[in-house]
Amino acid sequence: MLEAPRCYERKCKHYKGVAQPDGTEISERYVCDAFPNGIPSAIALGNNLHLVPVPGDNGITYEQGEMT
Repeated sequence: MLEAPRCYERKCKHYKGVAQPDGTEISERYVCDAFPNGIPSAIALGNNLHLVPVPGDNGITYEQGEMT
């Protein structure tokens, strides 16, 4: 199981969860609207808060989602 990514902890409205492209844990990756094939680790687990566009993000950056 993966650790919780920062985008989940920050409640980004674009975060979709964890995908398993081949159906196994070994292929698990975090996905969102900006990065449907996998969120880069610098954003998911690092210090990049994705407040400004980066290459490959489809023009989508962090947006606060609803607080639950």
